[in-house]
Amino acid sequence: MGGKASPPRTAGWYLRKALLAVTLLALLWLLWIFGHVLAWRWVNPAETSFMEEQLERLQDKNPEAELRHQWVEYDRISPNIKRALIASEDAKFLEHDGFDWEAIQIAWEKNQKKGRIVAGGSTISQQLAKNLFLSSKRTPWRKAEEAVITVMLEALLDKRRILEIYLNVIEWGNGVFGIEAAARHYYKAPAARLSVPQAAKLAAMVPNPRYYDTHRSDRKLLRKTAIIQRRMAYADIP
Repeated sequence: MGGKASPPRTAGWYLRKALLAVTLLALLWLLWIFGHVLAWRWVNPAETSFMEEQLERLQDKNPEAELRHQWVEYDRISPNIKRALIASEDAKFLEHDGFDWEAIQIAWEKNQKKGRIVAGGSTISQQLAKNLFLSSKRTPWRKAEEAVITVMLEALLDKRRILEIYLNVIEWGNGVFGIEAAARHYYKAPAARLSVPQAAKLAAMVPNPRYYDTHRSDRKLLRKTAIIQRRMAYADIP
């Protein structure tokens, strides 16, 4: 006599299996992110997703191209650039939990009015999440990924450490990453010696660094530099 026949596999069975597989993959991804962020409480990130992406872009044109990047400790970075970035990118950095809901609402209203994306409302923590783990490509799920990573950064790292990593990994020009490389690239000086005007201009470059690298006298850049310089006096830093 033959064994009992297995019931036929239905569409619902395959759907449950697919959902289980997706859930397991998501959990593995979350654990991978969690492990990296936890380690960065003590260890400095060697590279980021954005660094890898830009190095690949540069090496497509020149196989011997390298990034300019040098880590510098928080205490060896001028307070001027810390104030400038907070004044420019995230005025409520010390107050929020990773998301500035008022800024997000204002950005949404601006984008609705213009009919296109003209403002983002992202905090320093959100920008760091994107730079560390995500690509520059826009996908339907990227904002959700960014939000999850932002929550982990805020939960596992203090504001000082978040700002230190941010200063050391964001892009500041064509192949230029981090404040030490930026200070030397633009001003032939270490990050510790950046003046108020120099810091304000570097902060103004952050939204479009590769363009401003080759358009350093752009009127929009100079206007934004002046605005940031005025706001720096009111920016608190960790």
